[in-house]
Amino acid sequence: MSAGEPKRGPLGGLRAALPEEPADRDPLGSVLPRGGVAGAGGPVAVPDPGGDVTARATCPLGVCDGSGWLIDEEDTARPCECRQRRIERARSSGLKSSLPKRYRGVSFDRPPVSDMARQPGLSATVGAVRRYCETIGEQLDAGHGLWLMGGPGTGKTTLAMLASKAAIDAGRTVAIYSTPALLARIRQTFDAEGGEDGYLAFFDRLVNVDLLHLDDLGAERSTDWVLEQLYAIVDRRYNDERSIVFTTNLEEPELTEQVGSRTVSRLVEMCEGNPLPLFGQDRRVEMAPGTGPAQPS
Repeated sequence: MSAGEPKRGPLGGLRAALPEEPADRDPLGSVLPRGGVAGAGGPVAVPDPGGDVTARATCPLGVCDGSGWLIDEEDTARPCECRQRRIERARSSGLKSSLPKRYRGVSFDRPPVSDMARQPGLSATVGAVRRYCETIGEQLDAGHGLWLMGGPGTGKTTLAMLASKAAIDAGRTVAIYSTPALLARIRQTFDAEGGEDGYLAFFDRLVNVDLLHLDDLGAERSTDWVLEQLYAIVDRRYNDERSIVFTTNLEEPELTEQVGSRTVSRLVEMCEGNPLPLFGQDRRVEMAPGTGPAQPS
């Protein structure tokens, strides 16, 4: 083959000539800034397949350059904490992780929570939930939870949603379920078709979120299968020191009878002892238009 002829590949096709690159050229030098200086939270320019330059998300912690990696002075890379959080968020996809519409505006500074905080029988519980929310990062890192106990309409779910909201605002992963709905979702995994989460995949996501919020624990019909599922979830999160916030209408002896002593024993330790009680009338009934005081049953 003469010097002027184009080179051909092993199958006879023409091989395009590529420009030679300097040996010391960093292939990512035009994309990623060197150094990975802590606090450089600016977006990283990344070319898309069409050739345009787009901006990547910045580091939510303000530590890396948005790539999820830190590079020291010796060009040694180590993962930024935001990388692990992004991985955890990706793993939690497919779970119910956003506040229900009714609770998206919940706040300690507006009713009904602000009203509850002024009531002698409820102020201590509201204060405990506020302290939990104000130190949400420490609480989740330690695997501490909340146990809110009281009758229907006393504000249990509202206070639990404040804890979930604090975790979401802190960039943590959260799964929010009523216990009957969660058990129904688990049953669906046994009939999963191609492309859908099977039981093991869903279970793995459920036990690895930073905060699991269970509403109405004990409202489900108790069967051996239910006891097995609840124990498996609580035991795995207990061992991995991952937090659970839950509400229940049942006092501890009744809850133990409903979900089992092994499960309740772990919840007691995770929630650091006694439940936070909520007493009073059903506020849903009291606030319903055109209704008078609740009649005794």
